[in-house]
Amino acid sequence: MAAASDVKVLGMWACPYVNRVQLALCITSIEYEFIEENTLQKSDMLLKHNPVLKKIPVLIHGHKSVCESCIIVEYIADAFDTGPRILPSDAYDRALARFWAAYIDDKWYPLVKVLRQSDNEEERKLLVQKLSEGLILLEEAFIGCSKGMAYFGGDSIGYLDIILGSCLAWLRVTEKVVGVELMDPTKAPQLAKWAERLCSDNRVKAVFPNFDRLMELHELIQAYLKSSK
Repeated sequence: MAAASDVKVLGMWACPYVNRVQLALCITSIEYEFIEENTLQKSDMLLKHNPVLKKIPVLIHGHKSVCESCIIVEYIADAFDTGPRILPSDAYDRALARFWAAYIDDKWYPLVKVLRQSDNEEERKLLVQKLSEGLILLEEAFIGCSKGMAYFGGDSIGYLDIILGSCLAWLRVTEKVVGVELMDPTKAPQLAKWAERLCSDNRVKAVFPNFDRLMELHELIQAYLKSSK
């Protein structure tokens, strides 16, 4: 096991991209030091270790810095030979997991934030439709990747479980704000069961942010956005 002093994570408690790094470290039993960042006032440490993108999360392992959440999760899987395997052992299964991770980050999850912050009824309806269609696609992906087992990664939490799972806390907040059940068990029953199963895992509970705290943060963000108009 790596010593906590050897591994540091620069992040913010409510950031889903940071949460996925924390979960990957937790699953692989890697101790680490978490350094909270103020995203409105970037620290010298952040600028030093991520001078190109200047954003969180950043994993610091010894004297090495790794940036971008999906890349960090893959690095954790490759660099530490502890805990269950995060990445699929089969080359095609790994490629498939990376494809769906890119879909989540590039196509699906960005719409969650837009929906949460939108106050236009027509725009909301369109976004809800697109997100629902995306969840049906992810339901099909889950059925194919899990091969009848509990998680995308098989019988234990793996790469794609971490990537999509990190979006669930903010998805719940968005459902509350908009008043729509996006993770609809009638449309995506296997995915809904997966989400419930994942969120009941003690390691996930230890990492993912509290719903009430996220709601409070959302309200603060909305107030800030309105005042800055």
